[in-house]
Amino acid sequence: MEFSTVPIDKPDDLDVIVGQSHFIKTVDDLHEALVGTGPQLRFGLAFCEASGPRLIRHSGNDADLVDLSTRNAMAIGAGHCFVIFLREGHPVNVLNAIRHVPEVCTIFCATANPVQIVIAENSLGRGIVGVIDGPPPLGVESPADQSDRRQLLRHIGYKL
Repeated sequence: MEFSTVPIDKPDDLDVIVGQSHFIKTVDDLHEALVGTGPQLRFGLAFCEASGPRLIRHSGNDADLVDLSTRNAMAIGAGHCFVIFLREGHPVNVLNAIRHVPEVCTIFCATANPVQIVIAENSLGRGIVGVIDGPPPLGVESPADQSDRRQLLRHIGYKL
């Protein structure tokens, strides 16, 4: 077995979600789940089909994001993985809807950080082993850092 990493190619202002599913209807169900989270959300998604014609299935409401998700799914090339890019929304707004799609097995990451996908490859194919989602911590938050965090969450509307 060989291990490698695949960097997610994305602009700094986009969020990406990478996960694994198990069925061809994933693309349609993820599309419906994402559309249902809010009319402002712009997204593109791609899914690596692992049987039959083994195509990269794709959908979305933003052509540039559909193209970006498709290119990244092709680079990852792991069976049944999906890649979603978001604009005008964040993972916190859509993760619950994605988790409730019956075909979704796992979500590996949801981030705006630079991210690399860790791949294992053998004679059967490729699989996602995990992700590297940003650099390690530089320390432990202080009481002032805790206060700043809470103020930020209130400022952006996630806490009262």
